[in-house]
Amino acid sequence: MELDLVELSRLQFAMTAMYHFLFVPLTLGLSVIVAIMESVYVMTNRPIWRQMTKFWGTLFGINFAIGVATGITMEFQFGMNWSYYSHYVGDIFGAPLAIEGLMAFFMEATFVGLFFFGWDKLSKVQHVTVTWLVAIGSNFSALWILIANGWMQHPVGAEFNPVSMRMEMTSFFDVVFNETAQAKFVHTVSAGYVTAAVFVLGVSAWYLLNDRHAALARRSIAVACSFGLASALCVVVLGDESGYAATHSQKMKLAAIEGMWHTEPAPASFTAVGFPDMEARETHYALHIPWMMGLIGTRSLTQEIPGIAELVENAEARIKSGIIAYDALEKIRAAKGEMTPELTEQFEAHSADLGFAFLLKRYVDDPREATEKQIALASNDTVPTVWPLFWAFRLMVGLGFGFIGLMAYFFYRANWKGMTFPRPALRLAVWIIPAPWIAAELGWFVAEFGRQPWTVDGVLPTAMSVSHLSIADLLITLVGFVAFYSVFFVIEMGLMLKYIRKGPYLDVSETEDWTARHEHRLRTHDGKVPGVQTPAE
Repeated sequence: MELDLVELSRLQFAMTAMYHFLFVPLTLGLSVIVAIMESVYVMTNRPIWRQMTKFWGTLFGINFAIGVATGITMEFQFGMNWSYYSHYVGDIFGAPLAIEGLMAFFMEATFVGLFFFGWDKLSKVQHVTVTWLVAIGSNFSALWILIANGWMQHPVGAEFNPVSMRMEMTSFFDVVFNETAQAKFVHTVSAGYVTAAVFVLGVSAWYLLNDRHAALARRSIAVACSFGLASALCVVVLGDESGYAATHSQKMKLAAIEGMWHTEPAPASFTAVGFPDMEARETHYALHIPWMMGLIGTRSLTQEIPGIAELVENAEARIKSGIIAYDALEKIRAAKGEMTPELTEQFEAHSADLGFAFLLKRYVDDPREATEKQIALASNDTVPTVWPLFWAFRLMVGLGFGFIGLMAYFFYRANWKGMTFPRPALRLAVWIIPAPWIAAELGWFVAEFGRQPWTVDGVLPTAMSVSHLSIADLLITLVGFVAFYSVFFVIEMGLMLKYIRKGPYLDVSETEDWTARHEHRLRTHDGKVPGVQTPAE
């Protein structure tokens, strides 16, 4: 990677975004698991479920607080490192982020406080309602953020205004119900549920391995494996939906993920493994599964999926069309925004390709002066580096199917083997705790790296989006962010490990008394507290 302004800005944003996303999936999933546990407590009135709710709720609270602190930095980055991006598309991108802050985040933060401090002030029904509102708020927050990100992947409901020289929203409805955004939301949220389920499963397995808190651990495993199995199956199904959406909106990303260098006859095969070669433009030692990619990408046996070479040719044609739009735009600027009928017609006929003309800015100041060689170079820039995408996607998918197998096994043992779990399986559950985070980060890598060279796909190249900062400014802030996040990472891990080792420490006596009374009642059927005589006796 060259040490230039664009690559350093990308590196800094990637570091902050991917670090922040270490906290997001656990927050999304654990909030729902905690709500499920408290719902069982309200229905059964068994103190063990309240103890479980408080214990896992404590871990949720730690993760939520650190996640908020790391997420604030993300907001500053748009204005600091990506000022032209903020100026160019801020009218669209800023709207869902503002709604997220004003509605979802404030709702979530408010009810988090009531969750922790309202146990003795709210009724059972009121408190479980608060807990569910925390979960809804967490997921609602993710919805608006992913709507903003989905618009970057598939920019709909907006158009370029040649007078203001900015993108402007034309349909809020189209932005919100963007096909790509909705597919991304359900897929990301389901992945968060799997992350939390694996976390709860692994921590509970550690308790059983150490003969601690068996009652809490076994019940937690029952919840985690049921919730996790359903979520893991949803991740696969909804991930398939994301691939189908990419067929319409991000053909180059899909071709790069597949290592499909040329268009194949329909239905296209899926490359299970292989070694993509960017220079030779082929995938060596490829193992193909017939028809599979065609079915995933098009839901048909007759529709083709375009290959990289054909998409590069299409990009070249769009760059040439974009030059015409750029020429009209410069004439409009020279006329100080005056739109003659001829200029209006010229611009509107080619405005959809204006972003492709901007790709030439890397090679020439005025795209109208670009040579055929520079146009060819710019069109080739639309191809992201294939091999990282190819392997990141396959590792992510492999982990996804692994989670299905893990959850199915524990679900079977919990429901048909009397909640008994072999020690090797428990050890595996502990060791696999980091895996869903790896899968989630790989998913974001595929989504964002696969979109390059665009910040907003087909609209604004990444190279044009950055602020005019010095390399020294970026290096200093990068080092500062690394130090800042390292401190938070140490705090997060220290607190989580401390409270996991401590175990369920709230409502211990009440839970133990209820358990003893329940076991005595099962043995004697007299309903009396063991060791305590009534006055009549």
